[in-house]
Amino acid sequence: MARARVRLIVVLALLITALPFITGARGGNGVSAEHQRTVEFWTNERVAQAVPRDFTFDPATKGFTPERGKPGGGGGGPKGDGSGAVTGSSWNKGGEINDSSGKVLFALGSSYYVCSATVVDDGSSSANDSAIIVTAGHCVFDNDTGTFATKWMFIPNYDADPAGLDTQGLFCDSTLYGCWTADTKAVHTGFTTAGGFNEQATLHDFAFVKVGLGGHDGLELDTVVPEQGITFSSIATDGSASAHAFGYPAQQKWKGNDLIYCFGPVDTDPYQNADHYRMNQCKLNGGSSGGPWLVPFSEGTGSGTVMSVNSYGYTGVTAMHGPLFNSKTQAVYNAAKSGSGNTTTSGG
Repeated sequence: MARARVRLIVVLALLITALPFITGARGGNGVSAEHQRTVEFWTNERVAQAVPRDFTFDPATKGFTPERGKPGGGGGGPKGDGSGAVTGSSWNKGGEINDSSGKVLFALGSSYYVCSATVVDDGSSSANDSAIIVTAGHCVFDNDTGTFATKWMFIPNYDADPAGLDTQGLFCDSTLYGCWTADTKAVHTGFTTAGGFNEQATLHDFAFVKVGLGGHDGLELDTVVPEQGITFSSIATDGSASAHAFGYPAQQKWKGNDLIYCFGPVDTDPYQNADHYRMNQCKLNGGSSGGPWLVPFSEGTGSGTVMSVNSYGYTGVTAMHGPLFNSKTQAVYNAAKSGSGNTTTSGG
């Protein structure tokens, strides 16, 4: 499959520090032994137990708390508000975003979680047995315990063929393309040293994951699905620029098996020193964390440039917020490409 044409904006060279990691042996179809163990771990029964790992901010207490809404009963979701904005609706226009975005599963201790993520350009013009995925930092690292997620797995285009979560069988076997698992999980030290999910964490709430061979046939992910572009420069925040935001929300109206999107003008978060993006009236909720914001984006082709990810919401306020991508974001991107295992960087 031809790679999608992308625009990659390079900001500056970066310092990277990596933790040691031992790569497992390869299986008969080229996948690693660790990949196979992760795929076998995610039975339908365990997937059914996974819950969103999302956070809401309470302006009164100035604190973030985990969101624990109950999964809903219906698909679809609210439409636009009459202004041309889309506040939360099923994406039914097809295109590359269907395949390049997907659902994420991971474990923190004995708890199982879901998030969203996207395949982005890895800057390579040749096959190298790996691909790069962008998601939220809190979908990779736990600030409270200071530990990385385990059993991290990405399922592209889960919208096309949601698995029937009975009590038997392996989850990946019933998905459209199969699953890809983490070789490298990279976050910024600004996130890992925040001491909790607070304002410092939200400023650095981005992560990149390098995945090896996977899927049903031991293939490189970005030869199976298209990549989206990525930029490390901020966009206008005066409302003149509009973004598309995507994810797999799993609360209230949504079950986590439908790709949902918002579209609307981007400004800044007045409660966080105006240094985070805000999309007013976007109703994406738990499970959509890590899903991409794209500017520009073509609804005709489903392709664009990722400039942020879904990060957090507010108690009693309808809006989605995301971190500004910058040189620190690019440091994490580079760390994922060149590192192995669990990697942090203070670059940028």
